[in-house]
Amino acid sequence: MVLETNIDDMQGEAYSYLMDSLFSVGALDVYYTPIFMKKNRPAVMVRVLIPEHLVERAEEVLFRETTTLGVRRYPVGRTMLEREYGTVTTPWGECRIKRGYYKGELIKQAPEYEDVKAMALRCHKPFLELYQTIQKLANCSE
Repeated sequence: MVLETNIDDMQGEAYSYLMDSLFSVGALDVYYTPIFMKKNRPAVMVRVLIPEHLVERAEEVLFRETTTLGVRRYPVGRTMLEREYGTVTTPWGECRIKRGYYKGELIKQAPEYEDVKAMALRCHKPFLELYQTIQKLANCSE
């Protein structure tokens, strides 16, 4: 299901907490879009992708943690690649890799963000440099 609401009267700092709260109740994705509402007021549209059985929990978060007075909901289809997780050995340690398969064929893979972030902080290297190097290592290991 998709839940969405438009908010034009909430402090910006609250959105980070909101996102964390929505993920903690089972949201699959949460994102914000800048919009303009009536009288040309700047606002934020909050969208949440959530399994149907968790809608009520996510709506409660939206009502308790935002200034909204209403939430729209509608069903949505979703197609996902088959996923597999592996690791690749790098000069900075092991890194998890996400692999995506379409009809049994590997069509994409990417280093796990949190692993690359930890390596970048630990080794004092630029995130992007590590990410690109690990991506190349992953491609060579297949």
